[in-house]
Amino acid sequence: MSEPTNSAGTAPMTEKPARPGLLIAIIVMAAFVMILNETTLSNALPDLMKEFSIGADTAQWLTTAFMLTMAVVIPMTGYFMARISSRVLYILALSLFTVGSVIATVAPEFWVLLVARIVQAAGTAVIMPMLMTSIVILVPLERRGAMMGVVGIVMAVGPAVGPTYAGVILEIAEWREIFGTMVILGFLALAIGGWQMRALTPTSRPPFDIPSAILSAVGFAAAIYGLSKLEELADGFPTQSVIFLIIGAIVLAAFFRRQSSLMKAQEAGQNVAPLMNITPLRSREYNLSLAMLLIGFCTLFGFIILMPIFGQQVLGLSALQTGLITLPGGVIQGIMAPLVGRVYDAKGTRPVIVPGAALLVVAMFLMTLLTEDTSIWFLVIVAVALNVGISMIMTPLMSNALSAVPEKLSSHGSSILSTLQQLAGAAGTALFVAIMGIGAAHSSATTVEGIPDPLGMVTDGVTMAFWFGVGLAAVALVMTLVFKIDVTRERRVTISEDAPAGA
Repeated sequence: MSEPTNSAGTAPMTEKPARPGLLIAIIVMAAFVMILNETTLSNALPDLMKEFSIGADTAQWLTTAFMLTMAVVIPMTGYFMARISSRVLYILALSLFTVGSVIATVAPEFWVLLVARIVQAAGTAVIMPMLMTSIVILVPLERRGAMMGVVGIVMAVGPAVGPTYAGVILEIAEWREIFGTMVILGFLALAIGGWQMRALTPTSRPPFDIPSAILSAVGFAAAIYGLSKLEELADGFPTQSVIFLIIGAIVLAAFFRRQSSLMKAQEAGQNVAPLMNITPLRSREYNLSLAMLLIGFCTLFGFIILMPIFGQQVLGLSALQTGLITLPGGVIQGIMAPLVGRVYDAKGTRPVIVPGAALLVVAMFLMTLLTEDTSIWFLVIVAVALNVGISMIMTPLMSNALSAVPEKLSSHGSSILSTLQQLAGAAGTALFVAIMGIGAAHSSATTVEGIPDPLGMVTDGVTMAFWFGVGLAAVALVMTLVFKIDVTRERRVTISEDAPAGA
């Protein structure tokens, strides 16, 4: 039940809950399960195509629909966290995820499996913003970087373990067992969380603005879909992608304009509230931290999508072997994330993000040296270098961005960050694949007999895509050298005191 609200429409502040570490650990557990689920499906697509007699384009909708649902739900999580008790919201999210996993396990037709993925995504979309918000609310500023490193563990180890885990399951069982294990893990997270979870913040009763919800859903979904279709660049002008991107841009412009109007009306005393409070986007530190973070995510997703393509198509590796290539790097990133967070707490951003961005440039450059004779160990070393660089960027930039946001708006700052991460992931995946296709189409690789060499063409395409990655990483490196983005304790207090109340 919601607590009484004051005249501003927000609940009175109460003492923070006891055992904050336990609450964060519960949400971390749930986030790990959901990220693990999100990264296991790609290895199972060939089996799904065979069982349901569908093509690759149709099967890809299992990933596309998941991303679209995330894009629709995440922007609303700031409102959900203001309106609904954290415990109730957690139970709803885990229930959706677990029910979706059950449906996927027994799905008799492809469309049923597609519905199951949408239900899973609806639950998944709530947990990561909730995790980041809980850290901002429950952890003192001077220890926030180290605790944000816990988020880094989840975001590193989940994607690293996911492909390997799926590969092992597919070696000994069928694809349904992947979802079956998610049912067990989801139920455990639901049971433990339902028992121990407590409210993170007092709730309020902000009005729900239906036009904002419609604009958000249409705008972000169109943008994600348009970005996902950029891979068609390899086949010519991506008309469909451009149309959806234009629609998304227009609708999102209207969405952000409406949020600004609602914020002004709320400050004037009207009984309205924005669906997404965009006050964080007025912070220079938040915007610059977010920009560098998103560039890092683009390069990471580019590597995640292209390395398996190169490994399986050129080197002839199995899905399990390509999964094992990324495993050491993901584990090392998970180990480093809390350590990097502690350095950030003590020294600020620059001592960690500058070498991190430099390492990202080196990793992307090394991937431009790929040949048909490349060693598996070379890929392992590059993956480790990439993951170390990402850990040195991700933890401090996430911490710094959210430190620039007033505590009472932390849920909105987290939802904006998570939403833009989805856009960056879609853009990175699509652009790297598109450039690979263009490079392969224009490759001059031939065999000794003078006929086109398919393996050489794929290699040329992959290396061209990673040259694009070098450029992206170089932009991030320049930004880390030029801009000073640290949020000082004094600045954090000033922001908190001056910020308007929001939903």
